[in-house]
Amino acid sequence: MSRATRVSTIRRHLVEGGLVDLELGEATQKAGHPARHETDGFAARQHVDATGALLVIVGAYGPDWFATMREARHRLEQPYVKCHVDGDAAGLADHELLVRWATSAELQDSVAELPAGVRGGPA
Repeated sequence: MSRATRVSTIRRHLVEGGLVDLELGEATQKAGHPARHETDGFAARQHVDATGALLVIVGAYGPDWFATMREARHRLEQPYVKCHVDGDAAGLADHELLVRWATSAELQDSVAELPAGVRGGPA
């Protein structure tokens, strides 16, 4: 089982990355309709998968929700944040991402993909 991924930690990473936490309730998040919100931002909720692992679902909202989703994914996939982001997991809406802590192998793969000269990348 993977390490527990707490919603408060993921929120903090996204806010520190410049995204706006819309603080939407779970019912509003599950209702969907990302473009109906006036402000671009995100909302996050806790999720337990079939194996019992504690994960986070991040949804992007606002007129440009797709750009917000792209920014959230980019922020969370940075090597120093150490998250694995899946936008294709079963049960997710188009504007949602499933987030969990990355495994050691996933982190090593992401560092290997960095261009030469970038911190941690191959020389």
